[in-house]
Amino acid sequence: MVRPDTYREARAHLAGLSDAELEERFWRLAREVVAPLVELARTHTSPSIERSVLMRMGVDSVTAQAIVAECVTRGLLPHGAGHVVLVCMRAWGCDAPEAARRLAAGEGWEVVAAKWEDSR
Repeated sequence: MVRPDTYREARAHLAGLSDAELEERFWRLAREVVAPLVELARTHTSPSIERSVLMRMGVDSVTAQAIVAECVTRGLLPHGAGHVVLVCMRAWGCDAPEAARRLAAGEGWEVVAAKWEDSR
């Protein structure tokens, strides 16, 4: 059985868009698709899940426990402990274990706080 070529008809509504408009449309639709997943993760996480995420990022269990405990204390757990470490990785230009070690030592929480203060 030969499948009919419907490519031109299926993309007709996109034909008049520029590359910039196509890119904007792609990212808007991508955000729409993942929004329910992000909300589900935000409302259904736990300290054990967040420790597991950190350990998969290469963080040792003692350090992961310290970071997750601090995230709970600061009300940051819904953002994800891995996201907290990622914010510091980007700010400091280092890998996950190094950023986690520094966070566990008490460094960088102001960087993390600023991230979510700016997004409110």
